Amino acid sequence: MLYYLFEYLDQNYNLPGTGLFQFISFRSALAIMFSLFIATIYGKKIINYLRRKQIGETVRDLGLEGQNEKAGTPTMGGVIIILATLIPVLLFARLDNIYVILLIFTTIWMGIIGFIDDYIKISRKNKEGLPGKFKVFGQVALGIVVGATMYFHPDITVKLDSPTKQQSYQVAELSPKQMANNETKALVTTIPFVKNNEFDYSLLISWMGEDYLKYAWLLFIPIVIFIITAVSNAANLTDGIDGLAAGSSAIIVLTLGLFAWVSGNVIFSDYLNIMYIPRTGEMTIFITAFVGALIGFLWYNTYPAQVFMGDTGSLTIGGIIAVIAIAVRKELLIPILCGVFFIETLSVVMQVGWFKYTKKKFGEGRRIFRMSPIHHHYQIKGFHESKIVTRFWIVGIVLAVLAIVTLKIR
Repeated sequence: MLYYLFEYLDQNYNLPGTGLFQFISFRSALAIMFSLFIATIYGKKIINYLRRKQIGETVRDLGLEGQNEKAGTPTMGGVIIILATLIPVLLFARLDNIYVILLIFTTIWMGIIGFIDDYIKISRKNKEGLPGKFKVFGQVALGIVVGATMYFHPDITVKLDSPTKQQSYQVAELSPKQMANNETKALVTTIPFVKNNEFDYSLLISWMGEDYLKYAWLLFIPIVIFIITAVSNAANLTDGIDGLAAGSSAIIVLTLGLFAWVSGNVIFSDYLNIMYIPRTGEMTIFITAFVGALIGFLWYNTYPAQVFMGDTGSLTIGGIIAVIAIAVRKELLIPILCGVFFIETLSVVMQVGWFKYTKKKFGEGRRIFRMSPIHHHYQIKGFHESKIVTRFWIVGIVLAVLAIVTLKIR
C-alpha cells in the first residue's frame, strides 16, 4: 500500500526520497527489517498470549531424551511467521503483481489448513490432528489454483531469447505494452547442470498431434500439485527438533530470493545467460519479508525452544517454497536446494517401506534407522539437538551454494 502512496507523491509532488520506493532493493530492505521487528518484538507478545491460553504442545512419548520437557511449550507459532511476512508485503509490495498475489494466497490458504490441524490437536488433545486426506485435499486445491494461474494468466510469461546488453537497456525502457510483445507463454523450466537447459513440459505430450499445446495444462497442473504436496509435507516432517525447519527454510528461501531477483532483471538474466521471467523481481519483497519472519521466529525457536511453529508454520513454509520454486522455473532444483527436506522425507519412506517389506517376508518388521525422520536417529545415537540442527544447517548452506552454482555450471 505504501508503494502506491509514494508513487502518487513522486508523480504529483516530486517530493525528495519518494522515488526510492520504485526500487525493489530498497523495498526489500524495508521488508526484511520490518518483518524482523514484528517477529522478534510482537512475536514475544504472541508467545505470551499462547502461554496464557495454554495452547501448548502435546508430546507423543517416543523415548527421546529431554522430550517430556517440551510438553506444554506454546505451539501454533507459525502465526508469527505468517503475520511477520504478510504485513510488510502488504505495506511495501506491488499488490497488482500476479506472483505476489499467488504467494499471499498460498500463505493464507496453507496457514488456515495448518491452523485447523493445530487447533484440533490442542482442543481435542489429539496428536493426529486433521485427518491426512483433508490436508492432501487442501494441498491439491492449492496446486490446482497455482497450476491454472501459471498456465492461463496473461502476466505469467517468459522471454527465452536473451537480449544483448545493449538490448537489455532498451528493453528495460519499454512500456508494458511493448514489453508484452517481447514475451511468450511457455511451460518451460530449467534443468540444472545441462547446456541449453530450458525444457518445455508440453513436449511430453507432443505425441498427441498438432494440437497438443491445447492440452498441456492436463500435464502441468498435476506436476504442480505433486511439487506443492511433496515440499509441504517434507517441511512438515522436518519440523521435529528445535530450529531445524525454520533455519533450513531460511537458507532455502534466501537462495530462491536470489533466483527471483536475477530472473526478474533483464540485465542480470542476460549476463548469467538464464531465462528472463518478467515481473518475478517483485517476489523479492515477499521473499525478504519471509526470510526476516523465519529468522525472527528462530530467535524463539532455537534450543531450548520457547515456541513451536506447529503445522500452521510448517505446512505454510513448504507451500511457499514450492510456489516460489515453480514461479522462478527452478522446481527441478528442489531435490538439491531442499536437500535437507529431501533427506528427511527419504528416511521416512525408506524406514516405512523396509519395515513393511521385512514384516511381510520374515514376519517381523526391521528398521534401517533407529527412528525416522533421520534427525531422531541421531538423537537416539546421543547427538545433542543443537549439534544436529547446526550440522543440518551447514549441509543446507552447502546445497544452497551448489544450487546457485548451477546458474553457470552446465
